[in-house]
Amino acid sequence: MHDEEICRHLYGMKAVHDGFDIKSLRARVDQVLKKFENLQNKLELTVKKMEKNKIELSRSKISILEYKGFLEEEVIRPLSWAQIALRQIRLPRVEGIGTVTIKEVPLINSFMIEEIRKYIAPKGNRNGKVNMYGTLKIYNTIGHACVLMKKELEEYMDYDIGSYCKDDWNLAQKLIIYGCDPLPRRRCITRASKLYLKPYPITKSLWTIPDGRNVPWSNYQCRNFECLSSKNSRRRYTKCIGCFEMEKEKLKWVTNSSVPVHFLIKDVLAIKPGEIRIGLDYGVGTGTFAARMREQNVTIISTALNLGAPFSEMITLRGLIPLYVTLNQRLPFFDNTMDLIHTTGLMDGWIDLQLLDFILFDWDRVLRPGGLLWIDRFFCNRRDLDDFMYMFLQFRYKKHMWAISSKSKDEVYLSALLEKSPRS
Repeated sequence: MHDEEICRHLYGMKAVHDGFDIKSLRARVDQVLKKFENLQNKLELTVKKMEKNKIELSRSKISILEYKGFLEEEVIRPLSWAQIALRQIRLPRVEGIGTVTIKEVPLINSFMIEEIRKYIAPKGNRNGKVNMYGTLKIYNTIGHACVLMKKELEEYMDYDIGSYCKDDWNLAQKLIIYGCDPLPRRRCITRASKLYLKPYPITKSLWTIPDGRNVPWSNYQCRNFECLSSKNSRRRYTKCIGCFEMEKEKLKWVTNSSVPVHFLIKDVLAIKPGEIRIGLDYGVGTGTFAARMREQNVTIISTALNLGAPFSEMITLRGLIPLYVTLNQRLPFFDNTMDLIHTTGLMDGWIDLQLLDFILFDWDRVLRPGGLLWIDRFFCNRRDLDDFMYMFLQFRYKKHMWAISSKSKDEVYLSALLEKSPRS
């Protein structure tokens, strides 16, 4: 009989119910109960021995230090362990009270190591506002979030084998942003533009708006590149507003500026002449930083998400390399491989400090000894500046360039060029 209520009555609750891992919760509770049981048995056995040898005990003298040691080893330590384990257990929250819907972190009770628990717990935005991804939290990826997004993942994998995939890349991007990554492979054919024209040659493509017929526009407010102008308030994207206007893009990182936080590419490369060959641009944009570095014979991979506009397609059509990742993903590079990591526009004062810590340690992992970390116009609230400066300086990198300037009354810009130490 396919009746869920009867099955539940006969076999108990499902292992995972509404995004909450009941099986893991039970395992954690059983561990604590077992610890308490062992402690109780040990204390009862000790009391029986004392009762049996009470005459000898009355004649002997137990020092205060021996008594203290017994309490610490046999009583306090097991109680402390059990208390910590109880505090780590995350109970399911009641959802849908009033107008609030709160979902528990899936599978968190499967892990006892605190660092894993800290990593998978969602990191709320410091300012309490929606971030550039359109979320109030960042969900780090180790696959656990797919349990919470079961409905969306099943929709993503519901297709006819061998036929065309649904026009659902925005669903895939939503899954990635909310931590369900890496996505499973699919056995359907990806859709492309009805008419795909030959791209421009590299001598032209770097600084020319591509042909709009090479981009599928069905999931955007705009239907062509002209619509993405910064003067159009209906373009439906808010980050890197002038990124699709080449005349503005040509001025970046090469034009002298009186603002001290605007570092120039020629000044950065002069610090390590001939040493900077490959790198990563971790930001939001259409690949202009990579284009300028390509002119200097430096290969740069640009991170990209299609947040309201075809950023990935634009980078590709310019003849550059887009990497489709979010802030919550471990970089797909081996240790000590990058000459340069540059970041601008992607993260600022909204970011949670613990999340930033995980990000910076991952950047440190892939950056080679002697490599450069370029923090480009990071901005935050003036009162938070000390916290963020500590985060950037904790690795004790060598300072080559460092500048702070006002952005507004309450906000400041910070730019820095730091060199990773050898650590031999």
